[in-house]
Amino acid sequence: MSDNSTQAIAEDDWAAAMAEQATVAPAAEPAADLFPDLSGKPAGNGFASDIDMILDIPVLLTVELGRTKIAIKNLLQLAQGSVVELDGLAGEPMDVLVNGTLIAQGEVVVVNDKFGVRLTDIITPAERIRKLNK
Repeated sequence: MSDNSTQAIAEDDWAAAMAEQATVAPAAEPAADLFPDLSGKPAGNGFASDIDMILDIPVLLTVELGRTKIAIKNLLQLAQGSVVELDGLAGEPMDVLVNGTLIAQGEVVVVNDKFGVRLTDIITPAERIRKLNK
């Protein structure tokens, strides 16, 4: 057999296989509406509804007075009334973290016999990126 006749037979087999597949399983239509568009571009229901989707996601907000390293033997000796020295200084702003990322600094306030934090400095996204690169 020549190369041309072998190629024609191969093409015929391929065409037959494609035709058979089309009759057995019709082509699936793409699921365009499976995932909502979160690109920020106004869609039929607008950008506001896209933002609403993430507003109820819980995050962990942590206010850090300071940190310290302590040996396990000293940790086991702690009792009620023990004092643990932290690296933060009195009057120094506390770090406010969201999911472990520093977003602000603040100071302690007492409101209706409960502790709170007054934010004194917000870390901008540019500053956060700059700290990551260090």
